[in-house]
Parts: sequence; C-alpha cells; structure tokens
Amino acid sequence: MKAFISLPALLLMGPLAFSQASLKPIINQKAKAMESKTISWRRDFHEHPELGNNEIRTSGIIAAHLRSLGIEVQEKVAKTGVVGILKGAKPGPVVALRADMDGLPVTERGELPFKSTVTTEYNGQKTGIMHACGHDSHMAILMSVAEILASEKANLAGTVKFIFQPAEEGVYGARGEKIVSGAELMVQEGVLENPKVDAIFGLHIMAEAATGTIQYRPGATMAAVDELDIQVKGKQAHGAYPWQGIDPIVISSQIILGLQTIVSRNVNLPEDPAIVTVGAIHSGIRYNIIPESASMIGTIRTFGTEQRKLVHQRITDIATNIAKSGGAVADVHISTGYPATINDVNLVDKMLPSLIELNGREKVLLKPAHTGAEDFSFFQEKIPGFFFFLGGRPLDKLSVPVASHHTPDFQIDESGFQLGVKALSHLVVDYFEQAIPMAKKSKK
Repeated sequence: MKAFISLPALLLMGPLAFSQASLKPIINQKAKAMESKTISWRRDFHEHPELGNNEIRTSGIIAAHLRSLGIEVQEKVAKTGVVGILKGAKPGPVVALRADMDGLPVTERGELPFKSTVTTEYNGQKTGIMHACGHDSHMAILMSVAEILASEKANLAGTVKFIFQPAEEGVYGARGEKIVSGAELMVQEGVLENPKVDAIFGLHIMAEAATGTIQYRPGATMAAVDELDIQVKGKQAHGAYPWQGIDPIVISSQIILGLQTIVSRNVNLPEDPAIVTVGAIHSGIRYNIIPESASMIGTIRTFGTEQRKLVHQRITDIATNIAKSGGAVADVHISTGYPATINDVNLVDKMLPSLIELNGREKVLLKPAHTGAEDFSFFQEKIPGFFFFLGGRPLDKLSVPVASHHTPDFQIDESGFQLGVKALSHLVVDYFEQAIPMAKKSKK
C-alpha cells in the first residue's frame, strides 16, 4: 500500500524533510489562494501604465512589495529596473526570473473598468499609454512568484533573482543609432552577476494562444529585429517636365520592390525565414512638383547571425544600385536592434518535463518560430535561457479572431495567470532539485 502525506502534514515537517520537488503541491495551493491578488496587481498596472525608462510608479510598487517579503532589493537598475535577491536557506544554484514593465504609446479603445486613460506626447504626437502587450500580466505573475517562494525560503536550495526590467519595447535614439533596450542595459550593469546567475527563465502571455496552454520552442524562437532607414536624393522638377528632374518617388518604389527579392531569392527559407518590411514612405508636398527627396523606414526580422549579415548587405546593395541606375543617391542606415531569442536546447530538454508534469503533454505545445522580437535575448547571449509563452486568449473568443498585441483593442484572459505563477515557480524548484545530485557528486 502506498503511503500518502497530507499537505498540512507536509507544512508541519521540518526543512530537512523537503526535497525541492516536495514544494510543488504547496506552490500550487498558494498560487490558487492568491489568484485574486495577482489579478488585482495586474489591473492596477494596466490602469496606470508607464513608458520605457519612466516606470517610476510601477517600480516603486514592485520594490515595496519585494521588501515586504524580506527580499534584498536593488532599485534604479538600468534607470528604473528593480532586482530582488532571495537567498534560500540551503546552498544551490542561482536562477533568474524576468518580467518586463513598460507600456506602449497606444490609446486604449476597450471599455474595461480598469481601462487606461493615461496620455502623453510621443514623437511629437499626443497619444494614450496602454499595456497593449501584456507586461502588466508579467509583473503581476512574477510578484506572486516572489511572494510564494519567499514564504518557502527555509526550504529553497538555491538563490532566486527577480528581474523587473524596464524598456523592453526599446528606447530609440537619432537616425542610425542603436535601439537601446532595458535588458541590454541591465546586462551591461551586471544584473547577471553578484551572485552569478546560472540560468534564466521568462514568459510572455499571448492573446492568440488558448488560455490554459503553454507554448515553447527550442533554439531560435523569436527573430532578431533591426530598423531600416533609406533616404533617396533625386532632383526636383515641375511635374509637367519630368525629364528635367530625377524622380525619387519612382526610384523609391523600385527599391521597395527590389527589397522583396531578398526574401524570395536570397534567403534560404526552409532553414531560416526572414522579413523585410517597408512600413512608411514620405515624399513630396504638391501634386505637380517632383520632389527632391524621399524617405522610407521599415523593419528587418532574421533568425541567424549569418542570415542577418546577408540581409543587411543585400538591402544596402539593392537600394544604392537601384538609386544609382536612376541617377539618384540612396543613403542607407540600419539600426541594430535585438538579437534573436534563442532558447538553450539543453536547458529546454532539462526543464520541459517540469512544464509537462504541471500542465499535461496535450497542453504544452511546440510553437513555430515567432517573427516578433524580444530583448530577453540579451540575457540569453550571456547564460542559458528558456523563454516560453502562456496562453491568454479570451475565453469568449475561442473561435473568432482576437485583437493582436500592440493594438488598441488588445485584451487577455486573466484566468491563465495562475498557470504562469505555477510554471515559473516549478521551474525554479525543479532546477534546484536537479542540481542537488550534481552538488553531492562533486564533493566525492
């Protein structure tokens, strides 16, 4: 006959009686008990969003919460970031968990009771601010994880770093300047050191994925992102006498079409997909004047280092040579953004059973490569990382299209938060658990 130990009995047992895996039923119970608290935090953050590097109110709430749990707190990391360090009572590895904090310059259109009405001026235009990508959810989930793990500090065999990161959406400089992200700056300021982090985990809620599911991908998971800026200089003329000028609009249209051949003719699509998108073109002021110049901006998405170099070089070659063939000059600037988000294959293999045990094989799904970008990649350049996706599709929209991220109608289902809290917490204790035999073996 199997002997079963009740949860109350587990709670009364001393620290030495616990394996790390023994904490999981306790974590599940606590995650369920504080679900309303998690949702309340999310709604507060949603109602009071702040843009990148301006998360003053947000970071203050987070820092105060971590301190109330007895966690060591570092503030103003990478401008407005917050880092909490929870040292378990037992020795072990160091695991980092990350949540991003910034909102977006999007005016919310829904009618939620906690709808954002915050406004600002962005790029010279008045706009609303909205958590239109789920960062409010990520913070609330990680705050809950911190509370649960802090309550089990006496039983933890390792250290947890809680990284609340600003500016995931990036802060943009002048033309041709690199996009600066909160993760990159945090890494530069040593967030993965003192104590040195062994592995990092993060999640992103997805409005398109069914609530209650987890999606993942080993290796290249999300694309590298770069910004394209091309200025074409021609010669101004009267619209009635085009032969007297060099038309930058015609040349720009030829460049735009030419750029599409990079994906269709230069990129090895079965091996690595890529995207080159021109998102805006500006030229001219009057119907009967051929203007002197035209400008276009766009985005580049790639997955491999060599592919990234190839696409950048082809953009430059195509734009400059097409312009030259028409008698114009093209000035090409490519602002380097985030590298590809690459999940460490060994770490995924090691930790995937933890997610499957929690949620069932049928609800832990392999995801195709995602052409969105994430600055979590800067952490992964330094240490093994595993970034996965949490379903948040509204339950009343299972069979109809939902508003995508970064749009005014973006919404998520809050019932999936509890799974996110459990998933991150289980990954921590299972990582600690797997390190225990290794530590014992090294002492022999």
